[in-house]
Amino acid sequence: MSPAIVISVIAGYFILLLVISKLASRRADASTFVNGGRRTPWPVVAFGMIGAAISGVTFVSVPGMVASGGYAYLQMILGFIVGYAVIAFALIPMFYRRGLISIYGYLENRYGRSTYRSGAWFFLLSKMLGAAVRFFVVCVVLQELVFGPLGIPFIFNVIVTIALIWLYTARSGVKAVIWTDTLKSFCLIMSVVLCIYFIARGMGHDLASLSSAVASHPTSRVFFFDDPMAGSYFWKQFVAGIFLAIAMTGLDQDMMQRTLACPDYRQSQKNMIVSSLLQFVVVALFLILGTLLVMFVDATEGVEMPAKSDSLFSLVATHPSMPVAVGILFILGLISAAYSAAGSALTSLTTSFTIDIMGHSDPTHERHIAMRRRVHLVMSCLMGLVIIAFYYISDSDAISAVYTLASYTYGPILGLFVFGMLCKRPVRDRWVPLVCILAPVLALATTRLLDRLTGYQTGFELLLINAAYTVLGLILLSRRSESKL
Repeated sequence: MSPAIVISVIAGYFILLLVISKLASRRADASTFVNGGRRTPWPVVAFGMIGAAISGVTFVSVPGMVASGGYAYLQMILGFIVGYAVIAFALIPMFYRRGLISIYGYLENRYGRSTYRSGAWFFLLSKMLGAAVRFFVVCVVLQELVFGPLGIPFIFNVIVTIALIWLYTARSGVKAVIWTDTLKSFCLIMSVVLCIYFIARGMGHDLASLSSAVASHPTSRVFFFDDPMAGSYFWKQFVAGIFLAIAMTGLDQDMMQRTLACPDYRQSQKNMIVSSLLQFVVVALFLILGTLLVMFVDATEGVEMPAKSDSLFSLVATHPSMPVAVGILFILGLISAAYSAAGSALTSLTTSFTIDIMGHSDPTHERHIAMRRRVHLVMSCLMGLVIIAFYYISDSDAISAVYTLASYTYGPILGLFVFGMLCKRPVRDRWVPLVCILAPVLALATTRLLDRLTGYQTGFELLLINAAYTVLGLILLSRRSESKL
C-alpha cells in the first residue's frame, strides 16, 4: 500500500478527532477533564466502551492468534461478561455513593494513606505498561507501511503519534475521550465487518458458504475441555476472564472514568451490562476474520504464514490481490483503536497521578489545573520512552504480553479491593506497600515451580495467584479491632 494513502487516512481521521475534541471542549471546565461533568448519556458511554475495551492490540493480535489458538479467547470473553456484572452491581454503586473522582480514594478510606498510594502506583505502572504495549503494535505497523519506506526512524514515528494524541486530549480530557470512543467504536465495527465482506468475496464466498466454511475450519474451535494443564483450558480461561475484567475494568481508573461520567449509578450499570454483551459480539467478529485470514494464506500461492501472528492481518490486508479498500479499512480500524486507547490512558494517568500521588484533589483549583497540564505532558513523554524500549525487547505476541503484564501489576490492586470489601478488620497500613511488592514476586516463583514440578502451564489465572498472595499478606497484617468502615 502506498505511504501516501496511509498518511491521508491518518490525517483525515486525526482532523475528525480534533473536531470532536474541539466540540467536547465547548463549555468545558476543570471537572470535565476528570469525569466529563457526569452528564453523558449511558448509551453513548456503552457504545464507546466497545472501542475502549478493544485496542490496537485486539485489532491486530486477536485475528492472528486464531492460527495457533483457535477461538479460545472467546472463553475469556464469556468470563468478562460475568466480571462486568460484578462491577455493575458491586463496585459501581459504591463508587457513586462515595462520590469518588479517583476510584483509589476508596483505599485511603478503608486502609490508610500508604495503601492508597500503593494502589495508585500499581495502577500507574499497569496502565503505562499496558498502554505502551498496545500503542507499540500500532507504531510497528505504521513503521512498516509509512515511516520505514520513507526512511524515517522508529523514534520519530513514536514522537509524532504521541504528540498527536497529547494534542487532542490536553484540554477536554474524559469528555473528549468518551465522544472519540464512539467514533472509534463505529470505525472498528465498520472496518472488521467490511474486511470480512471484501476478503470473503475475494475468495468466492457468499454469506451461506462463508458461514459453512468458517464453522468447519479447524481454527474455529471455541471450547477446550480436554487438557486441564494447558493454558487454553476452558475453566482457566473463563475464571481468569472474570477476574481480569474486574481488575482491568472495575479497578482501572481509565475505564471507570468513562463509567463514572454517567449521571447516576443506575445508568452506569446499564452501560456496563450492555457494553459487555456488545464486546462479545465484536470479538467474535474479529475471530471470524482471523479464520478468513488463515484460509486466505492457505489458498494463496506464494503467501506464507508470518513468523509473528501479529503480522497476519496486515499481511493479507495489504496483499496485491486485495482491493485497496481492505488496506484502507485496516489502517482506519488500527489508528482509531490506537489513538482513542492511548488518549484515554494518558487522561487517566494524568488524573490518577495528579490526585492520588500529588494530592491535588480539587479539580477546579488553579494549582490542580497547572499541575495537571504539566503531568499530562510528562506522561506523554514517558509513554513514548516505554514504547521505544518495548520495541527493542519485545519477542512475543502483544495480546499475551498485555495480559501477562496485567496479571502481575493488577494482582495487588485486586487483592486490596477484595480484602477491603469482604473483611472488616483493619490492617497495619504502613506495611501494605511491602505486601504489594512481594505478591508479584511470589506469584512468579509459584508459576515457575508449578511448571518445573508438574508441567502445569499457568495462563492468565496468574492474576488470581497474585491477588491471593496479596490477600494472604493483608490477613497477616490485620488485627482484631473495629474497622474504619
